Amino acid sequence: MVEQKKLKTPYPLRTYLCFTRLTRVAKPAILTLLTVLSLFACSTKAWGQHQKLQHQPYVDQRLFHLGFTIGLHTQDLILTQSGYVGKEGEAWFSDIPRYSPGFTAGLIADLHLTNRLNLRAIPTLQLGEKRFVFKEQTTGEEYKTRVRNNYISLPLQLKLSADRIDNFRPYILLGGYGSIELASRKGEAVRLKPYDMGIELGVGWDLYLPMFKLAPELKLGLSLIDILEKERSDLTDESLRKYALSLSKASQRVVTLSFHFE
Repeated sequence: MVEQKKLKTPYPLRTYLCFTRLTRVAKPAILTLLTVLSLFACSTKAWGQHQKLQHQPYVDQRLFHLGFTIGLHTQDLILTQSGYVGKEGEAWFSDIPRYSPGFTAGLIADLHLTNRLNLRAIPTLQLGEKRFVFKEQTTGEEYKTRVRNNYISLPLQLKLSADRIDNFRPYILLGGYGSIELASRKGEAVRLKPYDMGIELGVGWDLYLPMFKLAPELKLGLSLIDILEKERSDLTDESLRKYALSLSKASQRVVTLSFHFE
C-alpha cells in the first residue's frame, strides 16, 4: 500500500491566497468606506464654496454689551439620611421622586476678553419648589410636603466659544454662583438655609439672527455647601420634628434651560 503524502503549499503562495480571500471578504466594507469618504470630501468642498450670508459679522467684537434671559429650571437636592429612629421605633427616609419645573429670568452683562473668551455676570430670579416624600421603613407610611424656594442668583461665568460657522457658534461655560433666598417659610418639616453657593457647567449655541443673537443654553449648577437648616427652633409642631431629624445633609442641584437674547 502506497502512503500518500500531503503536499504543502509554498509560503508565498499561502500568503497570496490569504490576502486574496481577505480582500474578497472585505471588499464591500472597503467600497463603503471609500464612498463615505468621497461624499464627505465633496460635501466639505461644496460647503466651502456655498457659505451662507453671515448676520451681524462683527457683533462678537463688542467690548461690552447687555441682554436678557428667560427659561425653565428644576431644583433638586442630594439628600443624606441621618438614620434617626423615633421613640416608637420608626425610621423615616426621604426622597425627591420627581422634578418640579420653575421659572427663570435675568439680565446679561457680557465683557469681551479675547476672540474666544468672554466674562459674563447674569443676575437671575429663580422661582421654584422641591417636593419631598418621607417614607417609614417598616410600615411604608408616607408623608408628603413641598418647600418653595425663590432665589436671587448671581452667576459669574467664563464663556469659551468655538469658531463661528455661518450663523452658528457653539460654546461651553464654567463659573460659580452665589444665591440668596427672598423669603423662607418657617414651621415646615424641611427648612433650607437662605443662601447657597456652588459651581456651574454648561453648553450653548449662539444663533445669529438679522436683528439679535439668540442662544439656547443648558446648564448644571452644583452646590458646594450643606444648605439644610439643622437648628429648628421655629418648628412648633412636634409631630413634624421626626421628619426634620431624619435628614443630616442637603446639597442643591439645579438644571436650567435658558434662552439668551443679546
